[in-house]
Amino acid sequence: MAWWKAWVEQEGVTVKGSSHFNPDPDAETLYKPHQAGPLWALERGCWGQPGRTNEQAITDVLTRRSNMQRQQIAKSFKAQFGKDLTETLKSELSGKFERLIVALMYPPYRYEAKELHDAMKGSRDDVSGFVDPGLALQDAQDLYAAGEKIRGTDEMKFITILCTRSATHLLRVKCTRNLHSYFAERLYYAMKGAGTRDGTLIRNIVSRSEIDLNLIKCQFKKMYGQTLSSMIVGDTSGDYKNALLSLVGSDP
Repeated sequence: MAWWKAWVEQEGVTVKGSSHFNPDPDAETLYKPHQAGPLWALERGCWGQPGRTNEQAITDVLTRRSNMQRQQIAKSFKAQFGKDLTETLKSELSGKFERLIVALMYPPYRYEAKELHDAMKGSRDDVSGFVDPGLALQDAQDLYAAGEKIRGTDEMKFITILCTRSATHLLRVKCTRNLHSYFAERLYYAMKGAGTRDGTLIRNIVSRSEIDLNLIKCQFKKMYGQTLSSMIVGDTSGDYKNALLSLVGSDP
């Protein structure tokens, strides 16, 4: 039933956006003219130091707005201040926090295209033969949507996937079944052990936050006996950690 599907999808979303959204004040919050250059401030004239960046203000605005709302903020930012918001963010931020925030600013289709382009550098997958289970799962969904699910066929989608993935990867696509288990597994192994696969962590949290991240969180806890947020706390730090936790939301 359509109402049940809509309810489940809404329950799965961790980032729902602002119900009383106005892009202009958000754009103003993200920019304050100053003689030393852009100054990020939580409220105009109240926070931050000249030439410094207030990362918490950026987190508060951008992780609590839907992607569609972020695009409207970017348009307002450009109209009001004559600057590209994403490029301004890149110039003001650095490291993993920059990578996460910039990922949030891409429209979903552009973000997916960028990730595909990055993954394709050097040929199909990488020479080690590593298969990204989350990418395999997404490919399985895309192939279903491009062919079996709807009338007609999206030939370009088939060509892109079948011509750029390894045989091992395509075998994984065929075997992919449980959506939330695979994404829970992907997030777990992005943080398990020494070091963090930040690209995998960012890509999954950003791309699923407006789809089914709440459901993935429940599956994560069921599979691994701990919450996704607790693992993020133990494996990341600083503004990067805070922004991830804001996107993930409260524990199930």
